[in-house]
Amino acid sequence: MPASALTRPGERDRLSSKFAELDWRVIGLLCILAGIGTAMLYSIAGGHWQPWAAKHLIRFGVLLVAMIGMAMVHPKWWFHAAYPLYGVLLVLVLMIEFTPLGYTAGGAKNWLNLGFTRIQPAEFVKIGLVLALARWYHGHSAQEARWSWKLLIPVGMIGVPFLLVAKQPDLGSAMIIGLTGAAVMFMAGLSWRVIAAAVAAAVAVIPPFVMFVMHDYQRNRVLTFLNPEADPSGTGYNIIQSKIALGSGGLMGKGYGLGSQSQLEFLPERHTDFIFSTVSEEFGFLGSFTVLACYVALILISLRIAALSHSHFGRISAAGMTAFLALFVLINGAMVMGLAPVVGVPMPLLSYGGSTMMTVMIGFGLILSMRVHRYVELPKGQGLF
Repeated sequence: MPASALTRPGERDRLSSKFAELDWRVIGLLCILAGIGTAMLYSIAGGHWQPWAAKHLIRFGVLLVAMIGMAMVHPKWWFHAAYPLYGVLLVLVLMIEFTPLGYTAGGAKNWLNLGFTRIQPAEFVKIGLVLALARWYHGHSAQEARWSWKLLIPVGMIGVPFLLVAKQPDLGSAMIIGLTGAAVMFMAGLSWRVIAAAVAAAVAVIPPFVMFVMHDYQRNRVLTFLNPEADPSGTGYNIIQSKIALGSGGLMGKGYGLGSQSQLEFLPERHTDFIFSTVSEEFGFLGSFTVLACYVALILISLRIAALSHSHFGRISAAGMTAFLALFVLINGAMVMGLAPVVGVPMPLLSYGGSTMMTVMIGFGLILSMRVHRYVELPKGQGLF
């Protein structure tokens, strides 16, 4: 649509104008990644749509429509919902710990059993946290964002869900929450002195935290990461099999549906945490490089969308959601390559799982909303609503 047409009063609020302003590169890349995920789940199941591929594809289709719908939502509604949404999600996390609705799976009490379905509030807290932090920074000056006693407020907003989720214990989600919050504070203009001090403190705290605070199975994961060959049939089995799958694919891969590690079930959690290893085994370096290139393109386009937003809330929230996606990719990629401990972080849109896909698609709904409404200015203000 010509730029002059968008300058007419009310033109930008027309649904057709908003639809034309969508970034179809983002939508296309999301479809490609979800399509690759569906194809890999079909292959892993031995050439069958059940039990994963069909559900993955249907879920993505429904969430894609919902994402485009969320992109039509004016940023003022995201803005006003930020604090209430953050509060509601914190309550849901607390309900896991203090009500009978908490449900344990995989050694962690991180599910909320609602009867008709089960959800992981920790996944959605990440979205609420980014919105709440963006709302807070929108109402404060650049100097306060750089260095001020008021920074204790966003630190607390990050620290509370981090500690609650870490207590479940869900180390992967807690790590994503903490790093996403830290990334938002960095992009908002945090002083380099504070960053250096925080890094030094983390280096000092991590060793005693690993030895005296972590649960035994979490500590074993860290020790296994340092030396997986110490217990190749036990705690080191997952990462060793993942490395075998990664290396055996070579340049071009073994071929679709011909991966021995995944097809013969040597590779654990091949449909969730280690699906990227299956991609590497069947399609080799070229296939895995193509997947990573799609993620990089998605991240760069999203950062560009964030930079074009006229409101500080739009810039911070879109950049925060982008950081959230990037952390998923970085941590999962490092995990399957043996460069990080196995912490149960899936590869977005490739891995099977409803909560993670829903969180990612909601995040891109927000990013596209900031793209469609990039010219919107939001009022400053430090009140709750």
